[in-house]
Amino acid sequence: MIFRALFMLLIYIPFMLVFCPIQWVWSQLKAPGWHLIPLAFHKLGTIFLGLKVTVIGQPVEGRPVLILSNHISWTDIVAVGSVAPVTFVAKKEIEKWFFVNFMAGLQRTLYVDRTRRSDAKRTTGEMARRMADGGAVLLFAEGQSDIGTHVLPFRSALVGAAQQAMLGTGASEVLIQPLTISYTRLQGLPVSRNERSLIAWIKSKSVKQNIREIFSGGVKEVTLAFGTPMPLAAGSDRKTVTKAAEIEVRRMLVALNRGTPLPAK
Repeated sequence: MIFRALFMLLIYIPFMLVFCPIQWVWSQLKAPGWHLIPLAFHKLGTIFLGLKVTVIGQPVEGRPVLILSNHISWTDIVAVGSVAPVTFVAKKEIEKWFFVNFMAGLQRTLYVDRTRRSDAKRTTGEMARRMADGGAVLLFAEGQSDIGTHVLPFRSALVGAAQQAMLGTGASEVLIQPLTISYTRLQGLPVSRNERSLIAWIKSKSVKQNIREIFSGGVKEVTLAFGTPMPLAAGSDRKTVTKAAEIEVRRMLVALNRGTPLPAK
């Protein structure tokens, strides 16, 4: 905790004071290279949180892509944001969190109220515009976080809406790329099932307790496995493509959690 307090005081806060205003202007102008400061910010975040990130595969760059991922903790955002220039799609409640909403805004995070269809339509329209510019949008497709031992069913609604919105921009297809997030080791040792509750964001715990456990935890090794991109064209069945991504993420998660080689497709 002493290291993290000093890191926050001497490095993180000075970085934010200098670069956050620059990033705010940069993101408002929607100028090229807007992601460079967030990438640096998240790389510092991995040091601050004790995350050792390993990447398997490659994220798609320069083409419209919707990344479908499992979700374990808000530290997932720091891990992914440190290696890939993506726009995150987050639930509406996050927008009300002090400081978190500010930092998310600097990364041009999109918020969606899943209880309102009209809001989902607005969000997918913005997703389409980001992807049409050759950007990557990341969607935690389970719709909620989980402890990290298995994958919940992926929701296809936003995938289908993004498909329609992309076609509206004149694009022939958008790529769907599966991404598996797995916390494999804690303090150099394989993560046990009980220890996963100290890493994951647990709904039954208070926000304060979740944050305290994440900040006080040891060094965590997290693997990000990018799967093979799949095309989602005008005639594609969104449910079939979404299910295929879910199966791929589940297969990779099982292998990563067990410490075995990733299965061949």
